[in-house]
Amino acid sequence: MARMKLTALNLALLSVLASCSNTGVVPMEANTYMIAKRSAQVGFGPPDGVKADVYKGANTFCGKEGKTVKTIKLDTTDSGFARPASASLTFSCER
Repeated sequence: MARMKLTALNLALLSVLASCSNTGVVPMEANTYMIAKRSAQVGFGPPDGVKADVYKGANTFCGKEGKTVKTIKLDTTDSGFARPASASLTFSCER
């Protein structure tokens, strides 16, 4: 019985960890890029953590060229029942 509970707990933990994803920076068009992230945030709430993470990724990417991020479009989704928080940022790098 205890072994079954442990197995169920491990499976639940793996599914939570698997729901975290990050695209990394993806080139789209001339000087236009996209980065997206989903979190394993449980419960209802805003996507503040993943929003910060996509901006950190974009700033790191543009900073390597001595440039700054210009937001073109930011889409966010609050977490909810069986729905993770997510953020998708389309951006360009400018001097």
